Amino acid sequence: MYSINEVAAICDVTAHTLRFYDKEGLLPFVGRNEAGNRVFTERDLGLVKFICCLKNTGMPIKEIRKYIEMAIEGEHTADTRRDMITGHRKEVLRQIDELKKSLTILDLKVAFYDSYKVGFQGEH
Repeated sequence: MYSINEVAAICDVTAHTLRFYDKEGLLPFVGRNEAGNRVFTERDLGLVKFICCLKNTGMPIKEIRKYIEMAIEGEHTADTRRDMITGHRKEVLRQIDELKKSLTILDLKVAFYDSYKVGFQGEH
């Protein structure tokens, strides 16, 4: 069992973020102990990591909630969930392509300034 602080550290988020996710309906599977504190199982930890992955790659909370609700419904939603993740994967690949193009432009600009600096240093 993991505490909210342990899960936060493992997933590189804050406990506040996890509480927000819980409030938004993304963690309905997480149980509580006798004191009312959230306790996470190994399985819960895997789901939280996946939720963080989806969030970090730009999936809106509304869509993540929909995915989690379907996962809780069971196997009969597996095809729909797979389609959701496949669609999101395509969007992530599109974003990566755009970022690569932007990185090329930034690299060209850095190279320009590097060559400008070299030329400028030669003239005093």
